[in-house]
Amino acid sequence: MAGLSDRGALRELLEWLHDRYNRPEFIPDDPVAVPHRYTGRADREIAGFFAATIAWGSRPTIVRNGHRLMRYMDDAPADFVRNASERELAGLGAFVHRTFNGGDARDFVLALRRIETLYGGIGSFFESRYAAVGDLPAVFADFRREFFAADHAPRCEKHLSSVERGAACKRLCMYLRWMVRCDDRGVDFGEWRTIPASALRLPLDVHAGDMARALGLLSRRQNDWRAVEEVTAALRTFDADDPVRYDFSLFGAGIGGYLKD
Repeated sequence: MAGLSDRGALRELLEWLHDRYNRPEFIPDDPVAVPHRYTGRADREIAGFFAATIAWGSRPTIVRNGHRLMRYMDDAPADFVRNASERELAGLGAFVHRTFNGGDARDFVLALRRIETLYGGIGSFFESRYAAVGDLPAVFADFRREFFAADHAPRCEKHLSSVERGAACKRLCMYLRWMVRCDDRGVDFGEWRTIPASALRLPLDVHAGDMARALGLLSRRQNDWRAVEEVTAALRTFDADDPVRYDFSLFGAGIGGYLKD
């Protein structure tokens, strides 16, 4: 498929796929199921951050390991981040998801604890920094610098991409989609109300990139931050206020086999 030349047909397809996949039935088999275990904002923030962090590879494995990591945190992730003892932190040592291991999990907990102490939580950090600079890539860069200001093993830095180095930052973009977007569908949480959905960027990975190119939404061949900006700009022409809602459409197009045409 070389892209849909009829803009009206493309809009119709994007809207149809969005409506089909942005619904509660989507949740159990997606990493967003992990923060959906909880009702409190702080628990959702922490659970969502960890679920997004390990969101690469097989979706069933991601979901299964995300739930398992929450059990290591006694199913109370916010309390664990704030109060876990050295013995409890050591209990994370048995966790592994691909190259993200228990040591990485421990360093991430302590980094989040520092963010909690200094800013009142990860959501408070993102909302206050966005209010200050009004630019999401700049907020991503500030967050990564602040996150790794805590003591940590250098190896864990690979698990939080750097927008300043041109990375697509797929997992951070996905996490922000979960926490910022607010509609009546019940998939995303809309917890961070002071960041507008219009500021979000598409979570771009290999599959989303291939689908965006097939639909004529992306010309850049690399899946990097420049590609993220290009495809998000294309999606803004269909919905300037909430372009990333079409993340569901690209996912749905992949599930529907549109690349096989």
